[in-house]
Amino acid sequence: MARIYRDEDYRPRPSKRGSRPRTKNRPNHDSAIDGLVTAVDRGRYRVVVADDSSSVRGRAGSGAATSDITAVRASHLRKDAVVPGDIVKLVGDTSGRKGSLARLVEISKRRTVLRRSADDTDPTERVIVANVDIMGIVTATEDPEPSYGLIDRALTAAFDAGITPLLIVTKTDLKSSDEITQRFSETGVEIVCSGLRPDGSLTDASVFDRLHGKVSVLVGHSGVGKSTLMNALVPRAERATGHVNDVTGRGRHTSSSAICLRLDGGGWLVDTPGVRSFGLAHVDHITLISAFPELVDATADCPRGCTHQADAPGCRLDAWVAAGNAGPGGVSRLESLRRLLPTTG
Repeated sequence: MARIYRDEDYRPRPSKRGSRPRTKNRPNHDSAIDGLVTAVDRGRYRVVVADDSSSVRGRAGSGAATSDITAVRASHLRKDAVVPGDIVKLVGDTSGRKGSLARLVEISKRRTVLRRSADDTDPTERVIVANVDIMGIVTATEDPEPSYGLIDRALTAAFDAGITPLLIVTKTDLKSSDEITQRFSETGVEIVCSGLRPDGSLTDASVFDRLHGKVSVLVGHSGVGKSTLMNALVPRAERATGHVNDVTGRGRHTSSSAICLRLDGGGWLVDTPGVRSFGLAHVDHITLISAFPELVDATADCPRGCTHQADAPGCRLDAWVAAGNAGPGGVSRLESLRRLLPTTG
């Protein structure tokens, strides 16, 4: 039987010249308003718009009123990643009413960009968050045990991005933080510790004091207490929390997406899903070494082109650490650096 074709069966052949705009008169967006992306969900963006533009940029006090808007990307931005922390421009229906949808037409220049790759060989970079001042690297004293490899990688990523790292040690009510603080005592990284009271509040307010008035992001393994910390710092967050698997010693993913919430009194805090790995394929070896400040001085006496591996002829790192110049955590930090560095120059 012969096929009967209908109008909807017609498919025009794509132009060999490619797609061109129908007009050179591009729309201007002079009336666009600034907003802060706080969440991303399947092509929809939750954007906060404030009466005071400085509130959007994380510097305002507690008095500025904000409203939530749902937006989609304009077609010319479809290849650009939009992440929590981005400052964007919106047009269209910016009323924020239920069912309304604005259009995101511009991503402002980012001050900082936190990135990671799947592993150290994957050239594809994933942008995690933008425009943050502080990276809170969260680790527990136990349940689960500290992952020093991940901490060192996160510190390197923060250094590469120009973000101030802050090591936040949780569950100090279960075990002392002495081992962790000793290991990073010579790095110059600020360390704050806190346990949790029965009512869910923190035993030490210095964590809030350090993040107040800044744009910050929390990163760490699942189960270390990021969401619990988020709930203590922002009670209205109501982030789901979970427990550590008794068999694997790993936490279960309770946060499935990054979300940015406002801190009382000023500032913004981004909670991210727990990570299993933190690839650094985008970081060059010079930056890697610079992220280990207690070891940098020793490399000045190494031979030119030194790989800084244990079998590298003339490498001065082992003698430097053995002399105690890198502090009590020098041995483990050197091992971590060598795992990150390429084995050949």
